[in-house]
Amino acid sequence: MKKTVLIVMLLLSAFARTVFANDKEVRIFIWSEYMDEFKMRDQFKKAYGINAKIDIYENNEEMLAKLMAGGVSEYDIIVPSDYVIPSLIRNKLIQPLNKAKIPNLKNIMPMFAKTTYDPGGDYVAAYQWGTVGLMYNRKKISDADAKSWAVLFDPKKQKGTFWLMDSVRDTMAMANMYLGFDMNTTNPAQIKKSAELLTQVKHSRYCRGFKPGVGAKNDVDANQADMAIVYNGDGMRAVIADKKRLGFTIPKEGGEIWCDFMAIPAKAPNVENAYKWINFVLDAKIGAQVSNYNRYATPNQASVKYIIPMDLKSDEIYPGPETMKRLHYTKDLGSVNKIVDEAWTSVKSH
Repeated sequence: MKKTVLIVMLLLSAFARTVFANDKEVRIFIWSEYMDEFKMRDQFKKAYGINAKIDIYENNEEMLAKLMAGGVSEYDIIVPSDYVIPSLIRNKLIQPLNKAKIPNLKNIMPMFAKTTYDPGGDYVAAYQWGTVGLMYNRKKISDADAKSWAVLFDPKKQKGTFWLMDSVRDTMAMANMYLGFDMNTTNPAQIKKSAELLTQVKHSRYCRGFKPGVGAKNDVDANQADMAIVYNGDGMRAVIADKKRLGFTIPKEGGEIWCDFMAIPAKAPNVENAYKWINFVLDAKIGAQVSNYNRYATPNQASVKYIIPMDLKSDEIYPGPETMKRLHYTKDLGSVNKIVDEAWTSVKSH
C-alpha cells in the first residue's frame, strides 16, 4: 500500500511539472503589491520573450501551505521571508542556485548576500528588506501615543480602532516585545502569556480582528480603522501621499526588521526562466524600480544611486542608527515553531 501511494505521488509530481513546464513562461508566487506587475511583465517579455505569470499571497504561512500542497512543482519563483528559509532548506522545498547563471548576484550588498538563514548564500537571492511597525491616523492618534505598543495592547490606553496583522510571527513578536520578552522567545510560559494578551486584545471593542498588512493599510488609509500593524513599505506608500493625516513608526518597545529573498522551488517546471527572472530583478535599474514602486529598502548596492533621494533620507524606509536599536530579526525557532503555532491557533479560535 505504501509503495502504491509513493508511486502515485511521484506520478502526480511528474505530471504537475509537465503541465506547468513552458519554455516561454515563468511562474512567480509573491507577496501582493510587491512590484509593478504590469510594467515588469512587459519589460521581462521584451527582454527575454518570456511571459511572467504572477500569483500573490499575504503571508508566509499561506505561501508555505500552497508549496506543500503542490506548489513546489507549480512555481518557478517564490519570495520567502528570511526566517522561513532554514525550514525550506531542511525540507528540501527549494533548490541550490547555480550562481553562474545569475551574474547580477554581485550587486547584492554583502550583509544580504550571506546570512545566518543561508550562510553560504547558496539557496536565495535578496529581493527587498524592511520593517514591521505601526501605521496610524494622526488625526485620531497622536504621534506621542503611537510611540508605544500600549496604544494597541493596554486597554487603558486604546484610543482608536485597529487591526492586528494576520501573521503569526509578526503579531506574536510585537506582543512579546510589549511584555518585555525577547521577540524570538522560546520560553513556553512567555509564549503563553503573549497569546493570552492577544486573545484579550482581540476582544477589545477597538480591535477589528486580524488582517494582512496590505488590507489593514488600505483600511487606515480609507479611514476605516485608526491603526494597524503593517509592513513599512505598505504603510509608507500611503504616508508619503498624505503625511499630514497618516504616520508610521517603530514603537519604543521594538519592531521587526526582515529581508525577503527570491528562491527556486525544488521541482520548479521552468528553472532556466527562473534564473533569467532573478538576474533581471537584480539589475541595477530594475532593482531600483522595484523599491521606488513599493517603498521598501533595496539590498542591491548597484540600485542605490537610482533610488528616490527622499526615500534614502527617510528613517521609516532606511532606518537610522537610533531606530535600528529597536529592530530585531525574526529567527527560525526550530521545534518551538510548533508551540508558537499552537498558541496562535488558540488566539485565533478563542
